[in-house]
Amino acid sequence: MNRLRRSLPPLASLMPFEAAARLESFTRAAAELHLTQAAISRQIRALEDDLGVTLFTRGHRAVHLTEAGAELARAVTGGLEGIAACADRLRARRDHDDIVLLAEMYVAMYWLIPRLPAFQAAHPDIRLRVNASTQPLTQAEESFDLALQCSTRPAGTIEPMFSVPDAVFPVCAPSVAGAGTLTARDLCHHRILHCRDDPQDGWLTWPAWLDAVQRRATLGDGTIFDSYPVVLQAAIMGQGIGLGWERGIEHLLADGQLVRPMTESLTLPRGLSLYAAPGREDDDRVTTVAGWLATALGGPAGC
Repeated sequence: MNRLRRSLPPLASLMPFEAAARLESFTRAAAELHLTQAAISRQIRALEDDLGVTLFTRGHRAVHLTEAGAELARAVTGGLEGIAACADRLRARRDHDDIVLLAEMYVAMYWLIPRLPAFQAAHPDIRLRVNASTQPLTQAEESFDLALQCSTRPAGTIEPMFSVPDAVFPVCAPSVAGAGTLTARDLCHHRILHCRDDPQDGWLTWPAWLDAVQRRATLGDGTIFDSYPVVLQAAIMGQGIGLGWERGIEHLLADGQLVRPMTESLTLPRGLSLYAAPGREDDDRVTTVAGWLATALGGPAGC
């Protein structure tokens, strides 16, 4: 018989024993492990019967380790901590095998998710981990392999692998637009949906958009939101007119959730950009994902 099988005590009893030894209470150990106090007592008794020693002295409200119990606790704790550390390393290795794509929240929600099945069918050997964020690349809180964000938002010193054009124009629910086409002068009669005007965010503001399309307008009252996806949701719900980036809202326009109440549109030659984290550009899986994104976005070949 294998020595481990012959020498090891009942493995099912070790976690209850560790918890009871650490907490000095069968009751608290039971609560931590989502077991009953009776179950903890049975496991400890099985362990004591197997070893032939008493591991705890039982008090009215607490239990205390005996000398033998303390010796076992040191061995069990060290062993479990070693297993936990190894498991963490293996999980980290698994996570490292993922390709992490940091994406603008609206791009992830409205553009990427509908296309993910096609990517997964074409590349079943690559697992994407999509981290959707409303923060610009310069404020990314987690490491990434690739990042897809609006080119007007700050990216620090990272140069894009490629950029594709986009168009920005007013959008709203059909009920807000009415039957006719609006002009810039009509905006004073409508609620305007703003994304927070913060230079660190990099979103195009209504005044900047009006200047770019060479229109003068008095904007009506409105609401300021701290993220662009919330602006879109408010527009869908008929709460006013917001600015929409075409690549992220194509299907919202196609299925009629949003409409274009005005004809004016601003074309951004570098509307959406893909960035690779420094040092990750030459990874085969990263270049495969980048190539798929380039094709899906109509970007340059050979990324």
